[in-house]
Formats: sequence, structure tokens, C-alpha cells
Amino acid sequence: MASLKELRTRIGSIKSTQKITSAMKMVAAARLRRAQEVLAKSQTYNENLLTVTGRLLREMRQEQDAGAADYFFPRLIQPVQKNDVYRLVVFSSDRGLCGSYNAYVLREAIRRIRELQNAGKTVKVLAVGKKAGDSLRRRFEGLDIEVLSGVAAKGADYQELQEIVEPLLAAYTEGQYDVCEVIYTHFTSAVTREVKCRQFVPFEIDTDEPRFAPKAGEAFYDYDAPKDKILVDVLLMTLTSVLFQNLLNAQASEHGARMTSMDNATRNAKEMISKLTLKYNRLRQNAITTELIEIISGAEAL
Repeated sequence: MASLKELRTRIGSIKSTQKITSAMKMVAAARLRRAQEVLAKSQTYNENLLTVTGRLLREMRQEQDAGAADYFFPRLIQPVQKNDVYRLVVFSSDRGLCGSYNAYVLREAIRRIRELQNAGKTVKVLAVGKKAGDSLRRRFEGLDIEVLSGVAAKGADYQELQEIVEPLLAAYTEGQYDVCEVIYTHFTSAVTREVKCRQFVPFEIDTDEPRFAPKAGEAFYDYDAPKDKILVDVLLMTLTSVLFQNLLNAQASEHGARMTSMDNATRNAKEMISKLTLKYNRLRQNAITTELIEIISGAEAL
């Protein structure tokens, strides 16, 4: 049985840990609010950009099918002729203490890598976050894994992501890989999130959707530059925006998971302190009772 001194030390240690987890919870909550705000604002931009791209692509395909024009379509949206080499972009965190967030991302990444390898495909991984990168390196020796750490360390930044997207798309255009997929955590709420694996390039967009119709009300759209030239520029912006949305979802999910995890840790610490304090008081009461009995017994003996 633990002594009174050991219990006091343990209670003090848990109280210190409780202060740390409580502070981490508040920091994660503040970062989550900022991430949610950025995510909400960027969604409108992303949807409008997708609408512009889809409308432009639909018009170009209709004109080409009618024989009215002959356009050049970028490789980024052309169907693949082969799919032998896959590039997986995996979003995880650089730090732990965020519950099962990284574990679910890693599980999906491992599942997809093994699925592709069993199908005879070559897999290359770009891990945005140390946790997934280090774990995948330990599990898959010889696999081409590039790890980027410190991305969005001070919050998601569009310009910073552009520096990742541009070489990624350039490598695809040069034929270094055939298909690129993104594994990220889609944010729903602080306690609800879902790991998804989606194709990034070749970029697929369903131009038959009503929102891509060239006419909106009584308005028609015209273009100052050739449509195929505009498509190249707009497509790069759209793909950057899509990947930025994935990063924002991953960041919000990480902060939500960390906030929930630290809240649970704080609650558990409170319960442990309560139980240990009760145990400490009982031992102390027993010790005092024992001393009183010894004093009374000694007095009676005199």
C-alpha cells in the first residue's frame, strides 16, 4: 500500500499534468475556431472556382463535339492511358497527443498502399506531416516516401501550399507518375471526422451538372482570351484550391481531435485526483486514529 508521502507526490504530479492538458485543450480550441473560419470562407471561393472551370470545360467540349473548334485540353484533365505509377499525398500531423487522428490516417494509407502493390502498381508517397511519414517508412522499407514537416505550422497558408502543388503537378505533366490520390481527414465537427481517399489528378469534373450550364438566367458568358489558354490558368488555380481545402479539413480535424483528447485527459486527471485524495484522507484518518489509540493506551497504562 502506498504511503501518505507517495500519494501526495502522485496527486501533485497529476495536478501538474492536468494544468498542461487543460492549457493544450484551450490552445487547440482557439486554433480550431480559426481553422473553421478559414475553411468556411475558402469553401465559397473553391465552389465558385469549380463552377468557372466546369462551365468553361463544358463549353469547350460542346464546341469541339459540334466541330466548331479544336481545343487543346491539358494533360491534367485527360483520362489516363495507363495507371502503373501512383502518387499518394497523405495529410497527417507533425505532433501527437491528438487521439486517434493519425492512427486512422495511417490505417487508410497502409490499406491503399497494400491494395495498389497487390495490383502490381508502383507507389510513391508524399507525406505532409511527420507522423504518417515516419510510420510508413518503418512499415514499408524501400518505398519512395518524401516527408514534408512543418507545413502550416502557424496555420494554413495558400502561398505555402502553392509551393507544394506546383512541383507535384509539374511531375505529373512530365510523366513521373500516372495518378495522384490524396488521403486526408474530412472535417464535420470537433468530434466527427472521416478519412477519405480521393483522386487528385487526372482531375475529374462532371460537366453535366446543372451549375455548369453556360447560361445563368438571362446572362451569357464571353471570354477575352482563347478558352484553352484560360483553362490552363484556371485549372491550376482550381487544383491548388482543392488541395488547400484538403489541407484545411485536415488541420481542422487535427485541432478538433487534439481538443477532444486533451479534454478527456483533463477529465480523467480530475477523476484520478478525486480518487487519490479520498484514499489519502482515509489513510491519514487511519493514521491519526492509530496514534490516538496508542496515546490513550499509554495514558491508561500509567
